[in-house]
Amino acid sequence: MKKVNPKQERNSVRGGNKLYNQEKYVESEIEYRKAVDANPDSPLAAYNLGNSLFRQQKYNDARAEYKNAIGTTDDPALQAKAWHNMGNISMQEQNYAQSIEEYKNALRRNPNDDETRYNLRLAQLLLKKQQQEQQQDQDQQQQEQQQQQQEQQQDKQQQENKQNNQDKQDQQPEQQQQQQQQQGGMSKENAQQILDAMQEDERDTQEKVQKALMQQQQRKKTDKEW
Repeated sequence: MKKVNPKQERNSVRGGNKLYNQEKYVESEIEYRKAVDANPDSPLAAYNLGNSLFRQQKYNDARAEYKNAIGTTDDPALQAKAWHNMGNISMQEQNYAQSIEEYKNALRRNPNDDETRYNLRLAQLLLKKQQQEQQQDQDQQQQEQQQQQQEQQQDKQQQENKQNNQDKQDQQPEQQQQQQQQQGGMSKENAQQILDAMQEDERDTQEKVQKALMQQQQRKKTDKEW
């Protein structure tokens, strides 16, 4: 187990605070780490280190140090400050639901902190706004999906109609050709009429031939009689 060096801890915390107040957060981080190294169970060193990291937007590291501070102290005031700052981190990350719980934890330890109460109310309003925007985005996405499905259905219907029209156009020349063939052909009734006429003509012709032959025969007979 590492031996605690209280003097080094105090000197490093003081040096870190001086640099922190000068907004030299990188340099103050170094001093606070020296304090933590001198006493790993120092809640004040961990808390101050968390603040320095927070200022550098190293939020994950800062949160870890705030948790260390909470876990190593029974002081409700220091715990409240650590919870408050973790709530601020969650606000920066737009994790409003988590920040609400962290601010509530801070108020449980320090109910009189007006700044935490204000931040809690702000987080609640931002969470409500965020949820409304998410719902609007979800509704819009659903509407766009429905519109896309309708457009796809319309495109499909148009393609089917176009194909049906094309099929009808392809069938029309065939039907017209068939009609022309039927119109240019001969019906059974017409064929029978022509056949009957030919047969009638043939009978007339045969009668004429027979008549002529009879006349020839008569002339021949007359000739013989003369």
